[in-house]
Amino acid sequence: MIHIPILRAGRSYRSLKTVVVPHIKTGEPLVEVSQANRGLIAKDLLDLPLHKHTLSQRTIADLIAMCKDAARLFTSSDLPLDSGTQSPDDYIKQVSGTTGLPEVLCQQNMGKIQGVLENIETVLDGLTRGLDLQILDTGWGIQKDRTMSYVCETDALGAVLPSNSPGVHSLWIPAVALKVPLVLKPGREEPWTPYRIAQAFMEAGMPPEAFSFYPTDYPGANEILFRCGRSMLFGSGSTVASWVNDPRVEIHGPGRSKIIIHEGQNGDWVEYIDLIVESVSKNGGRSCINASGVWVTANGRKIAENLAGRLSQIEPKPLNHPEAGIAAWANPKAAHSISALIDRHLKEPGATELTKGERVVELDGCTFLRPTVIWCEDHEHPLANTEFPFPFVAVVEVPASQLVESIGATLVASVISGDADLIDKFIATPQIDRLNIGAIPTNQISWDSPHEGNLFEHLYRQRAFQKKN
Repeated sequence: MIHIPILRAGRSYRSLKTVVVPHIKTGEPLVEVSQANRGLIAKDLLDLPLHKHTLSQRTIADLIAMCKDAARLFTSSDLPLDSGTQSPDDYIKQVSGTTGLPEVLCQQNMGKIQGVLENIETVLDGLTRGLDLQILDTGWGIQKDRTMSYVCETDALGAVLPSNSPGVHSLWIPAVALKVPLVLKPGREEPWTPYRIAQAFMEAGMPPEAFSFYPTDYPGANEILFRCGRSMLFGSGSTVASWVNDPRVEIHGPGRSKIIIHEGQNGDWVEYIDLIVESVSKNGGRSCINASGVWVTANGRKIAENLAGRLSQIEPKPLNHPEAGIAAWANPKAAHSISALIDRHLKEPGATELTKGERVVELDGCTFLRPTVIWCEDHEHPLANTEFPFPFVAVVEVPASQLVESIGATLVASVISGDADLIDKFIATPQIDRLNIGAIPTNQISWDSPHEGNLFEHLYRQRAFQKKN
């Protein structure tokens, strides 16, 4: 059986305590993962200032070049794993085997990570808003006749990571190019991607001290969040709740992303169905940038019925099928629990399910949840603003006068409207993190524009600076 070790500042360490993760289809053990206890993590993280100093000796230009080398290595090379190596094909099958994400979607996510690494200059330019990155080498510099200085506020970026989709790891990758070491806690079912990214970086020449990898339990994850000056936390609303008000922790919780169609465009709503289907179902509906809501001011029932018909064409398929578009559930009990929760909420007035076929599907030894469409006449219904990690969408109809105020916190909103005043209100609302004006899928991102938070501003602070000649 494959073993994934702890990485202690780049050094492999095999723990006496391990967790075995089975293959989602066969139930047979697929990988044994070493576990770091809270004491080990606390001891190791005392050395973070030394690791930060080591990484800081490299110039930004050198680190960018290494990122580009890592892109090639990550996608096309055999990289160290256990006592042997892992090929790109091995990686795809292993990620699919423990997470339930179809192999074709694992391949697409691999390409997303490659894209971030290859386009790291553009990514950094967007994060820093065009800062001359040499300023980070010297601590200060002059740009556009202005003296500027930035100071890093942490010795490492901690990241408590999910298991939902490999592409999410592209969010923490820029930290190492910004001279900040990484302390990674992988999701239980998805240790493969952060480990492989770290190996690609080290093969590309990055200092091993920049990479710590701690599969661990809840107390161990909290230790990372407490001891790292800056962190990312991914999880459900209940998981992130206790850290929401801690400025050291960048929260990546439920997205509740939405497509919003104003009545001025509703006469042509059919032309936006393809956009809605992509936004809801891309990547198996597992991403926080997938739309979980379609909010309209007219024709809501018609839109919901049409959407249900289109999404019903996305059928569960074996994980190795080239057209598979829905992920299986690593924990079948969780799938049944979510389905039961939806059923309980449907007993409350104001919502109707339009899903075609049974919601829970057993196929090829795996459990799937079929794409689910809910028509909500009441925007305050519990299902109107709910997100689940599969293609689930509520179509909600509200008057235009209530639209901006009623949508709630939204990670990505794509607003389709010809009303300039309404668009101005959406631009002004602080409830939306990423705003698309026009027919843009919620899952469409650009390299130069972060979709949730700004990693550079999370890690660095601009300070007043004067230097006498």
